[in-house]
Amino acid sequence: MTSTIDPKAIGKPAPKRKHARTLTGYLPEVDESGQEKWPRGEEKVWKEGTRGPDRDVSTITKSFVNHVHTSLARQAYNLDDLGAYQAAALSVRDNLIINWNATQLNFTRKSPKRAYYLSLEFLMGRTFDNALLNLGLKKEYSEGVNQLGFNLEDLLEKERDAGLGNGGLGRLAACYLDSSASQELPVWGYGLRYQFGIFQQLIAPDGSQLEAPDPWLQHDNPWELPRPDVSYEIRFYGHSERLDGMKAVWSGGQEVLAVAYDTMIPGYDTKNTNNLRLWESKPKRGFDLNSFNAGDYERAIESSNSAAAITSVLYPNDHTTFGKELRLKQQYFWTAASLADILRRFKNIDKPITEFPEHVAIQLNDTHPTLAIPELMRILLDEEDVPWDVAWNIITNTFFFTNHTVLPEALEKWPIPLMENLLPRHLQIIYDINLLFLQAVEKKFPGDRDKLARMSLIEEGFPKNVRMANLAVLGSRKVNGVAELHSELLQATILKDFVEFYGQSKFFNVTNGITPRRWLDQCNPGLSNLIHETLRIPKADFLKDLYKLEGILEYIDNPSFQKKWVAVKQSNKERLANYVENTLGYKVNTQAMFDVQIKRLHEYKRQTMNIFGVIYRYLTIKAMTPEERKKVNPKVVFFAGKAAPGYYIAKLTIRLIVNVARVINADPDTKDLLTLFFLSDYSVSLAEILIPASDISQHISTAGTEASGTSNMKFCLNGGLLLGTVDGANIEIAEEVGESNVFFFGHLTPAVEDLRYQHMYHPQPIEQKCPNLARVLNEISSGRFGDGGVYEPLLNTIRNVDYYLLTEDFDSYIQALANVDNAYQNRVEWIKKSITTTAKMGKFSSDRAINDYAQECWNIESLHLK
Repeated sequence: MTSTIDPKAIGKPAPKRKHARTLTGYLPEVDESGQEKWPRGEEKVWKEGTRGPDRDVSTITKSFVNHVHTSLARQAYNLDDLGAYQAAALSVRDNLIINWNATQLNFTRKSPKRAYYLSLEFLMGRTFDNALLNLGLKKEYSEGVNQLGFNLEDLLEKERDAGLGNGGLGRLAACYLDSSASQELPVWGYGLRYQFGIFQQLIAPDGSQLEAPDPWLQHDNPWELPRPDVSYEIRFYGHSERLDGMKAVWSGGQEVLAVAYDTMIPGYDTKNTNNLRLWESKPKRGFDLNSFNAGDYERAIESSNSAAAITSVLYPNDHTTFGKELRLKQQYFWTAASLADILRRFKNIDKPITEFPEHVAIQLNDTHPTLAIPELMRILLDEEDVPWDVAWNIITNTFFFTNHTVLPEALEKWPIPLMENLLPRHLQIIYDINLLFLQAVEKKFPGDRDKLARMSLIEEGFPKNVRMANLAVLGSRKVNGVAELHSELLQATILKDFVEFYGQSKFFNVTNGITPRRWLDQCNPGLSNLIHETLRIPKADFLKDLYKLEGILEYIDNPSFQKKWVAVKQSNKERLANYVENTLGYKVNTQAMFDVQIKRLHEYKRQTMNIFGVIYRYLTIKAMTPEERKKVNPKVVFFAGKAAPGYYIAKLTIRLIVNVARVINADPDTKDLLTLFFLSDYSVSLAEILIPASDISQHISTAGTEASGTSNMKFCLNGGLLLGTVDGANIEIAEEVGESNVFFFGHLTPAVEDLRYQHMYHPQPIEQKCPNLARVLNEISSGRFGDGGVYEPLLNTIRNVDYYLLTEDFDSYIQALANVDNAYQNRVEWIKKSITTTAKMGKFSSDRAINDYAQECWNIESLHLK
């Protein structure tokens, strides 16, 4: 596909302006010698109006009091902890704004190539503590609020987690924003400002999960800046009329407004402050006065409600037609608004549209933002008059795609009738892309109809579907997996045809990472302080270069250091125990081993394996004599995680965990040796309490199903040992810390498909294949943990199909747990394993990962802010 048209003549660059208006005033012209030329003598006014963050305690208290009086309109005598938190947060935000403005001015002046991270989830956690950490102001603010009669820790607890994500996908995006800012890379995030976000999880009296709205915006969010001046009209429905040259006119239908809200992302040990821009949907015309006057009140607010629904809830249940349509609306609304914003910013630098990929890189975080590809094609073809071949060249040099799954059923597909109704122009473009692509495939692999069917963007069936993963691969310059095993599996299975077509160079790996600022210093300050004191280097040294943790290996045999290491872990256990007592009313034995599994509930993550293992341990202890029980390691098992509202089997698993806990925790024979807790409403903040307290953490997905995992990295960074399958990033962790410090079990990936085949075509009774597991399932069915009949659908997934191979791995799992018990009895060796694990986690910093993207994909560079 070539063009004879001069690309320099294509596009409509924005008219040049003598002085560009910015958030900090006029941007001065720069002459050939590099000297700034300010208009109308404004230099003194603007430069004197810029100051650095408030670092003086007296200035901080003045700012706090000022916000109490002017922003909150309150007085000291009626100021509670919530009001104090809001005032302190607004004071901190003032400092962020100063750095944010300076960063944006720096970017505007130097016009670097920028990267944009499109993610449907951003699981940011609490912002207050993280902002103080990255600004280096925690000590000063602690002292300042203390002088005013408040405790900083109490104020931190008043912040609600932003419910903008569900699990690892959103937390990874948050880590990458933190690392981008800390590495001074010009990266912005784009997402949706969900009114309610992920649901609030409640546990019913019978142990079932209940979902309630999570009103995280119940009080004003002090960390965001509304941008009513930044809004775009987004169209749905209507009709598309074809014109000559593959252009079209899309008109009619519904129009809604996308309004921007900005959250500043401060870098650590730098002034650099990046941005997360979230979109909220609002009606173009919010109220139909004619309908109201006619007495039709529902019609009067219909358009307002329809628009607001788009950003009301994260992941609306797509088991209904309405839910499917709303999810597709969300994805187009967000990608269209983000692209409009990116294009506006690009046009401000007065470059022809053909140079777009030289200034912009867009990362698609999973398949959710894939509609950005046909949307940018629509803009280029229909609005910028760019020929097809040139437009497609721009597309395939702008986008980059990260895949997060190897499960074919998890790859997004959208019904053709739905897309044809909601996005008629985009379906036309997808058909055009598909036709040209399949012609190229046919030319390279003549006569291979099966390959054409597999690679097509359209999946045949009733109804037909658009395959979003295939579209993301076609439209992206690079495609990556998120762990070495995951990337290899992608290229060998679901993307095999594309690898054969494009060649190996388009596909590569970027192993996930986590930010050490939040997941070491913020959540485990005791450990961070111990490392700082032991290595005698500034915290910034190892918090920005995690490989420096290897220095603690010099002290691994030092009894004094070991003692301090244990004291930090004990303190974290006591903090978790205090949380459990305050929320559930149970006392926790902090001298016991803490065993933790915290993840989104899903069959492939095998929380079922864990709870069956707990039951097996309970039955084993019950069968012991009192003398035998004296040799048992006391253990406390923690679960946390949410099940999707429509995921019946996952919700049954939660119910089983809760009811098993009720039996075990009340049994006088076992409660001193084994207790079990399900901590509801899992969040980033709860993870920050659980992870530092763990002795062992479980990452036990069926081999070949977990793309990477990042909670495994967080636990290991905090000195918790890993019990897991040879899957995802577990493999790379073991390579770094040494397999002797990891407890592996289960079948390997190459065996999984053969085992599934045997289960399907040569079934064997579970009593023969795995008597230990059969005993556990029979105990559940018998009613030992409540109404056994309730759990039959869950148990039958194992007895009849067992797609995730619990019967194959259970005995190996039980043996691995026994190995953990044996290792834990040698406390000195266990401590050494814990120290080694933390010391060898340098590879798993998100700083490393984001630099991999910057160099391998985006071709962007750090931009230091003086």
